[in-house]
Amino acid sequence: MRELTNYHNHLCFFTIPKASTQTSPYISAFADCRFSAMANISPPPSATVYVRNLEEHIKVDQLKEALTELFSEYGEIIDIVAKTNLKAKGQAFVVFDTVESAQKAIDEVQGFELFEKPMQLAFAKTRSDATVKRTGDEEEYESHKRKRLAEKDKKKSAEAAEEAKKLKIAVAAAGNAADMTSRPIKATRGAGLRSSNAATSVVVPDEYLPPNKILFVQNVPDEYDIDALTSIFGRFEGFREVRLVPGRRGIAFVEYEAEAGAISAKENTAGVALGEAGQAIKVTYQRQ
Repeated sequence: MRELTNYHNHLCFFTIPKASTQTSPYISAFADCRFSAMANISPPPSATVYVRNLEEHIKVDQLKEALTELFSEYGEIIDIVAKTNLKAKGQAFVVFDTVESAQKAIDEVQGFELFEKPMQLAFAKTRSDATVKRTGDEEEYESHKRKRLAEKDKKKSAEAAEEAKKLKIAVAAAGNAADMTSRPIKATRGAGLRSSNAATSVVVPDEYLPPNKILFVQNVPDEYDIDALTSIFGRFEGFREVRLVPGRRGIAFVEYEAEAGAISAKENTAGVALGEAGQAIKVTYQRQ
């Protein structure tokens, strides 16, 4: 017997065996269809529209102006987010005041050509900062922001680690090739040994380390002691202590009870100018 099932708008046919001992093919087929359907489920409706396939060579201010003029026809716009970094080019987020306005914009603007490129629209996967700030209280907004920043840092860390891994493999391969061509034939027996070349030891930059509860602070002015640093970093949730390193100037460690406090502190203190010279401090997560 064949049965037609509608699962999240995906039509799936199943052959149901007569004997109860042969139900596994049906279960397997249903699982396969369910997986396929879930993989294609769109983000739930929200007030934020994700726009991609935008012209990458347009200046951000000009792009925002064009998007504002176009999308304001469908409702009140709370915010438009478009960035200049390479990975974010060609994308933007349009934040409306209501889900209905966002839905109408998606329905009517889908495929519309802006700067001679057809736009691709969808609901954003997460709520925007502007939406949370507008609809929630201060605590909810800060929690949302900390979570977003943590995810951003983790993503950057994963990407940097992957790039470092690829670079390490490439450098090692190049080094092995050079060794093979430069060594005498009788010496190639050791070609399988691991290279001690420092170039193969690629390290993830401090800026892309994953979040944790301890911050590493550099470029600290000599006149700043534990009390002075505590007055800066102690303002953030879950602060525990500041630790200076005996015999080492210009660095300190700041510990919090959880990642959330460290994330908030890092985002709000990185690059702050301290001391008479006004030197900017560098704040990253501790290397683990």
